[in-house]
Amino acid sequence: MATITETITEPLTTLRLRPESPEKPAVEKKGFTGTKYDHDKDAGGEKDTNYPYTWALPTFNNEKYPPLTPFEHKDPGLEALKHENPREFLQGGDVSELTPRFGSDVSGVQLTQLDARGKQQLARFVAERGIVVFRDQDFIDQSPEWFLNDWGSFFGRLHIHPTSSHPKDHPEFHLVYRDMSKTFNYEFTDRFTSSVWHSDVTYEEQPPGLTTLFLFDSPASGGDTAYVSQVEAYKRLSPSFRSYLETLSAVHSGVEQANFSRAGNRGGTVRREPVENVHPIVRTHPVTGEKALFVNKQFTRYIVGLKKEESDTILNLLYDHQAKGVDFQVRVKWTPKAVVLWDNRITAHSAIVDFDSEQDGRRHGARITPQAERPYLAKA
Repeated sequence: MATITETITEPLTTLRLRPESPEKPAVEKKGFTGTKYDHDKDAGGEKDTNYPYTWALPTFNNEKYPPLTPFEHKDPGLEALKHENPREFLQGGDVSELTPRFGSDVSGVQLTQLDARGKQQLARFVAERGIVVFRDQDFIDQSPEWFLNDWGSFFGRLHIHPTSSHPKDHPEFHLVYRDMSKTFNYEFTDRFTSSVWHSDVTYEEQPPGLTTLFLFDSPASGGDTAYVSQVEAYKRLSPSFRSYLETLSAVHSGVEQANFSRAGNRGGTVRREPVENVHPIVRTHPVTGEKALFVNKQFTRYIVGLKKEESDTILNLLYDHQAKGVDFQVRVKWTPKAVVLWDNRITAHSAIVDFDSEQDGRRHGARITPQAERPYLAKA
């Protein structure tokens, strides 16, 4: 049986960045811009000096990090609740809804130009919509220091992943990397599909909130990302079942993910000892006040206080509900320079690994993952 571990950051499509051999002219792929770069030269091997994002190629180190400590988190979206026009940061942009209640697509707004007030409104907007795609961004050409200090840290304490790869000297980035010779992703070859619905690192005492994902390089097609609304998933359940779930908590564990790396997979590195934490099965979002399911097949292990058969039955029902709920899911098609923001507290997602890196090219991206509050269920 394949170990179920975190499906590392979702595949996107932004830039086509690979040069042809000297004998061949540059090829322009539909929907992509830029020069093509040689994806045979990658992390751990000969570096392609023409590739503009070598600073972000994956590395692994054996440095050991201490356990994470609790901290007080105040969601910046709370400030936007006081704003008379909380969507003024979208003025001049074009906003379309992916579905009526879940997901938005925005063009004409540059994330790098937002001030503190704009970022507060952004946090509220993502909390309300669950997942938001921003098109045609200049995001990927910012410095690592800007990514971490000016952007990610505004939304919470930056999480350092215990097992994933990161750019040299910048462990706060969680990297996606897959080329024709290697992958640092978790993928499955012994199942019908590689998709696994999950929310990121929910085993932490304070799991992530507003999360940012972008790619430096990717295939010309394929690699969409699917998202599901945990708010809508909760609302679809019967009132009596919702009430029962609100009495329950579940264990979320990072042990299996660490053991996967200790077995020599990924980079074979475990920089922080794995933890398990108990979280409510239904949580409240601090900005919107809405309730959402908070379980995922990747990291949720069992319901506290129930017998195994009872726990497995309830959790499998909820996992099946998430996976089959196409009327509260969206599938994001990535375009050049797109950036995706989602609220990890109220969504789950799955990579769609439908491309062949040997033929279709390299996928190289980064996730910035600020932590949020400890999950809680507000009393009625």
